[in-house]
Amino acid sequence: MHYATEPTIKPEGATVHYIIETTGSTFTVRAFATGLLSAFGHNPTIAIPDFQGEVFLNPDAVEQSSLRMVIHSAALTVTDDISEKDQEEINRRMHDEVLESDSFPDIVYECSRGSASKTGEGQYWMALNGELTLHGVKGNQRVSARVSVNGNTLRAAGEFTVRQSDYEILPVSALGGAVKLKDELKLSFDISARKQA
Repeated sequence: MHYATEPTIKPEGATVHYIIETTGSTFTVRAFATGLLSAFGHNPTIAIPDFQGEVFLNPDAVEQSSLRMVIHSAALTVTDDISEKDQEEINRRMHDEVLESDSFPDIVYECSRGSASKTGEGQYWMALNGELTLHGVKGNQRVSARVSVNGNTLRAAGEFTVRQSDYEILPVSALGGAVKLKDELKLSFDISARKQA
């Protein structure tokens, strides 16, 4: 059997298609309080329960793999153990003032380039250099992930930071500005995807 030698042509079947599953996946955002009364404020943890996407993984050239993921912004919800009233207020402000979910329903991350190293059988360390579209603004977003492939399941885990100001999001404050949220958000993920036939 003969394959073409040009690097842009891959042997048929080299790339494996996976669909991201929310079941068995976790994705969260952590915001951090600052300002005069931040010691009495709290650092909200926000769950991202509704997302979908796909991964095309080439095990022989992992750096050529690609990813597309869509998060439905209206589904984001604060998960902290706080009063129902505070929870409703934070959710309302997050959707109305921060994400403007009605105007910008989808948060999209797309990546078709990056670097990777194999750390074991079916284990990889990947540095993705993709584009994040958030709040109607597109920007470069680097994401590092530990990736493992086991049978028909792919798992990717890691964390990265997003600066709200990069996406024209104004920092939210409360109590007359005494409590503010820092510009930087920390996102953590442990995502499962299943191989497609």
